[in-house]
Amino acid sequence: MKSIKLLIVGLLSLMPALAMAQDAGAQGMSVMGQIIFFAGFILIFYFLIWRPQSKRAKEHKALMSGLNKGDEVVTSGGVAGRITKVSDDFIVLEVSDNVEIKIQKVAVAAALPKGTLKDI
Repeated sequence: MKSIKLLIVGLLSLMPALAMAQDAGAQGMSVMGQIIFFAGFILIFYFLIWRPQSKRAKEHKALMSGLNKGDEVVTSGGVAGRITKVSDDFIVLEVSDNVEIKIQKVAVAAALPKGTLKDI
């Protein structure tokens, strides 16, 4: 038992000496390894963040440009209504009989299928 403790203490005392004896090449990544790591990071950033966001922005822009009178939409605030008037930046929504509100086009979150408001 005493010899095992001495062996463990002896090995632990050699650890700093072994760490100092390593050559300088094993200390870090090479320049090529760093470039590959950085390129991989850029690809992950592109495919997980930038590309999906630009795709959503393109779809929303197409939705806003395709808004017409009579379409049924839902705003980002959750208000559902039928479009009664369309201008450059604003639309007028009829949310109930003789109740109209004016909102910005960018606030439209989704277009609903025809007849959805009757089912609600």
